Amino acid sequence: MVLAAVFEWRGDQRSQDLRPAPREVQAERERLDDLALESWALRVANTTAGRRTVTAISPVLREWVRRTHGRLTYRATQILSGHGCFGAFLCQIGREESASCHHCSCDEDTAQHTLATCPAWARERGVLVAAVGHDLTLRAVVAQMVECKEKWQAVLTFCETVVSQKEAAEREREASADAPTIRRRLTGRRRRQYNLLMPLLDGPRPTDSGELAGR
Repeated sequence: MVLAAVFEWRGDQRSQDLRPAPREVQAERERLDDLALESWALRVANTTAGRRTVTAISPVLREWVRRTHGRLTYRATQILSGHGCFGAFLCQIGREESASCHHCSCDEDTAQHTLATCPAWARERGVLVAAVGHDLTLRAVVAQMVECKEKWQAVLTFCETVVSQKEAAEREREASADAPTIRRRLTGRRRRQYNLLMPLLDGPRPTDSGELAGR
């Protein structure tokens, strides 16, 4: 951890009968923080999982980690990760027979389809575009999110509004008389997966995470 490294550095300074000024301590903390972030960026760049999310966040990783606004929600994380109530994902994990969208005629319902093209969410998307612009690639949206809290909130509002409706529609399908039993057994699993994803997606700061420090 960066804080532990700073503590050790100050101990070394004291052992040499040195008393660094507050600005020197801050400079050392920032230096170690930068090293930790660089190490984490390299590690994330080499991962094979979650490439869509990693590719979107990597260009603004420093801004993402050091932002002073915004927290992710369960539904926003679904849009970012692609793991959620999207036909392609549900089909992949055996919850749906087809990857098609239940809200339009598209053959593949993905997080990006939901975010950028599904006509069912045109009204909600119009509000989002007014806030973040017409480029709704995930990379562009993430870049807008870190700019200010208003844009961050606009993305969260879209995610909450749209994904909650998709979840409600999914529950209705699962409750139908011919719904396979396995569908009912999996309730709550996605939220547990979300809790595992949060350290990556929702701002693990270099000063707080052993993953980012001392490597």
